[in-house]
Amino acid sequence: MAISMTQAAADRVKKFLQQRGKGVGLRLGVKTMGCSGMGYVIEFADTIEETDEVFEQHDVKIIIDKKSLVYLDGTEVDYTREGLNEGFKFNNPNEKDSCGCGESFTV
Repeated sequence: MAISMTQAAADRVKKFLQQRGKGVGLRLGVKTMGCSGMGYVIEFADTIEETDEVFEQHDVKIIIDKKSLVYLDGTEVDYTREGLNEGFKFNNPNEKDSCGCGESFTV
């Protein structure tokens, strides 16, 4: 099982953590939400729990709880800018469908 991150995403995480002044990495997970069933949850992590899985790429730790890892295995985290929109993008090979607004997905 593995999670990867592009250089653009890693650079953005490093910048956010530096501005924040603390943190050990990026916590990625899923929760039930939206019209398709699941949504991505992303936040900065200040600690790593014993039950977490940790992946490191471009000197950034990606921290995932074991329950979410089943849905996120193989996902690449990217950071994109398109016009006035910018944000993290998840290229998840397990995603079978997503809702029209892009808020949620199914596996």
